[in-house]
Amino acid sequence: MSKEVTKSTRTVFEQIKRVDENGNEFWTARDLFKVLEYIEYRNFKPVIIKAKRACKNSSYIVENHFVEVNEMVPIGSGAERKTENIKLSRYACYLIVQNADPNKEVVALGQTYFAVQTRIQEIQQMDKYNSLNTEDEKRLFLRNELKRHNLQLADAARNSGVISHCDYAIFQNHGYKGLYGGLDAKAIHQNKGLKKTQKILDHMGSTELAANLFRATQTEEKLKRENIKGKNEANKTHFEVGKKVRQTIKELNGTMPEDLPTKESIKKLEDKSKKIGKK
Repeated sequence: MSKEVTKSTRTVFEQIKRVDENGNEFWTARDLFKVLEYIEYRNFKPVIIKAKRACKNSSYIVENHFVEVNEMVPIGSGAERKTENIKLSRYACYLIVQNADPNKEVVALGQTYFAVQTRIQEIQQMDKYNSLNTEDEKRLFLRNELKRHNLQLADAARNSGVISHCDYAIFQNHGYKGLYGGLDAKAIHQNKGLKKTQKILDHMGSTELAANLFRATQTEEKLKRENIKGKNEANKTHFEVGKKVRQTIKELNGTMPEDLPTKESIKKLEDKSKKIGKK
């Protein structure tokens, strides 16, 4: 996958984005099916149906994310014809690309684009996160989120066949290698000057924690969604997701996670927070 292709594809998804009179962004199914290289709209409809089902199963209101509309489109000689369309939220687009043909390169790129943007949007919309003012507060929030999602990731990995502690350590290393350009947990420790007893996640800043949170949540979802079985396949999945997150950081001209500075132990921040709470 070339950098040029990735950039142009991301631009295409931005180009077909629309904004309504209230400033809300949306996409349309008619625009999206063309970008995702489906020849006919009728072949795209089953993908939309699967996406709606996934939306419902996630306890979201389908009608809030898939809005049926009729549009008048020109058919020549000044005449118009009423055509069905669907206004899609960013989350709806995310579900669609997750259920589209994975063999299409543009679909894989769309999965990364909408997944990253959707996760960023989810974090931004969290009232609690928005109320945080300092880097320390954001670190505490994201570290707790990561703890919770790592437990869910462990369950998903177990269902895929990652059973023993050794298996899970290897599984985690594949995710780190994807995100950190080939570095496993031991190499990350050395690269960041951490001691063996110090946990990598406890010394990350909010930016690095957010990247790892995204890696964990997307791997968990992919393992479940595609019903991946076998240690090797689970490891491969974790590596691929980590690599996609890294590629996105690169496209956004962000700092690679291995180059981000280490921070004060999160445990010290927790102790400080507890003392403040008691006061």
